[in-house]
Amino acid sequence: MYKRVILKLSGEALQDETSHLILDGKKLNEIGLLVKNLVDNGTSVGIVTGAGNIFRGRIAAEAGIKVEDGDYMGMTGTIINCKAISSVLDKLGVKNVLFGALNLEDVTIKYDKALANEYIKKGYVCLFSGGIGKPGFTTDTTAATRAIEIKADAILAGKNGTDGVYTSDPNKDKNAKFIKEMTYSDVIKLNLKVMDLTAIELLKNTNIVTRVFSMDNINNFVEVASGSDIGTTIKE
Repeated sequence: MYKRVILKLSGEALQDETSHLILDGKKLNEIGLLVKNLVDNGTSVGIVTGAGNIFRGRIAAEAGIKVEDGDYMGMTGTIINCKAISSVLDKLGVKNVLFGALNLEDVTIKYDKALANEYIKKGYVCLFSGGIGKPGFTTDTTAATRAIEIKADAILAGKNGTDGVYTSDPNKDKNAKFIKEMTYSDVIKLNLKVMDLTAIELLKNTNIVTRVFSMDNINNFVEVASGSDIGTTIKE
């Protein structure tokens, strides 16, 4: 169904929940295999990760670190996560390139839209790390920006502990109702915390679809990319 997608992965999705290490080898391998599956089925893939397994903004606040410095620390964390996924993809024989919005030339290629599109056309998986290179923006905005720049059909946003979008937090409100389909304008109107407002504003004037679903089953990414209607669909 979708020929070109951005996979939006949370940092927590990579974490070892038992030992609380920042990375779990089994989870990384599962993600690598799912990406390989998508590529083998003809889907072009870009990847954006969060860094919640490494660093969160509240840590900066509690430690007395400046907000801007904390943002750069979080952006650096996404480079670590993307490098780990890139290494697994190398092992699985999946061509990939790691772009970085921050200057770290020994680890990443400096992000360039035209170059990213060249690699995508050649069948490479493109990993987009370092946010958009500026403090004050979330990885939701990174995913939206890169999706627009590589002309993706969809953002596949796998979530931990929820199977889609609800009218309120289903873990706190037993009356929360599941929403199967909605528009980006609906997200803004209902003040739902699906993605940050900047990302929603970027996407609402595009044809890019955002799919929100549970990643408790990692194969849901493949199911959604193939046309399954699991989870919530957001489009304008």
